[in-house]
Amino acid sequence: MTSPRVAPGLLSWPAWQALRSADVVLVPAGHPQLPALDEADVRYRVVDESDVESLALDGVVVWLPEPGAELVIPPGARLLPGSADLPGARFLDLVATMDRLRVECPWDAGQSHGSLAPHLLEEPYEALEALESGDEQAFCEELGDVLLQVVFHARIAAERDDGTSFTVDDVADGIVTKLVRRHPHVFADVTVSGAEDVKRNWDQIKREEKKERAERAGVPATPAGPPSALDGVPFGQPALALAAQLQRRAARAGVPDELARLEGDHGPADPGADIGRELFRLVVQAREAGRDPEMELRAAARRYRDLVRAWERS
Repeated sequence: MTSPRVAPGLLSWPAWQALRSADVVLVPAGHPQLPALDEADVRYRVVDESDVESLALDGVVVWLPEPGAELVIPPGARLLPGSADLPGARFLDLVATMDRLRVECPWDAGQSHGSLAPHLLEEPYEALEALESGDEQAFCEELGDVLLQVVFHARIAAERDDGTSFTVDDVADGIVTKLVRRHPHVFADVTVSGAEDVKRNWDQIKREEKKERAERAGVPATPAGPPSALDGVPFGQPALALAAQLQRRAARAGVPDELARLEGDHGPADPGADIGRELFRLVVQAREAGRDPEMELRAAARRYRDLVRAWERS
């Protein structure tokens, strides 16, 4: 048995020994291992799979089914694994499936970055809900939906011919390069004393990356001065999560904690603004308590849901 995710010819040593010492090697027509067998001078017979069990054969017989085929092992035979998947090999199946859907499914073929954009928000929230529910199987499934969005967008981008295209391999290569660059204590000779040092190094490396990108793009220096510790914080995220991320970034950059209490805020003095200030201060309290305000509010929302449902049942 061979894996469809491993290149032909990359067989285990026991598999090659079995092939070279067999009295008869049977292979279906078009099997991807045929060129490798030819190169290794392994003699074989091409037969139809449906005829294998009816053949009158003597000695040791090796049958190479199609890679990944479902097998029923007949009496007296044994299964010899010829190649095995590496971790992550099933990702290749996802890429191949997406390629086929993009060509053969009218709905998938009609999608664009814009039409798929809502799912970039919806799918992570569904994964988070599954995580909070404690249903690990559902969480696994929802993570697959999140991964699909990455592969789908990369497949669409690969079709462009305007010089802006990229592939899922480019996406993977980019994040691997970033992870290696931002973990010099793992992949280089930097020494850290703990997680806080890792965070500081991460932020410093990110600032350097942004400066280098600006220089490559020819972006002139702005009157605002050097890059801010808050550069790159996505303001499209939920407000509580946004406030928490801003405060975390500022704290790591050495910004005084009292600024987060908005004591020097001279914004509008209407009741709505006061509510916003109080919410922002609650985020400060949550951070001081070591809690995530977004997750705490979500937990409170779930408790409220349960109370409402209990009231409805009564």
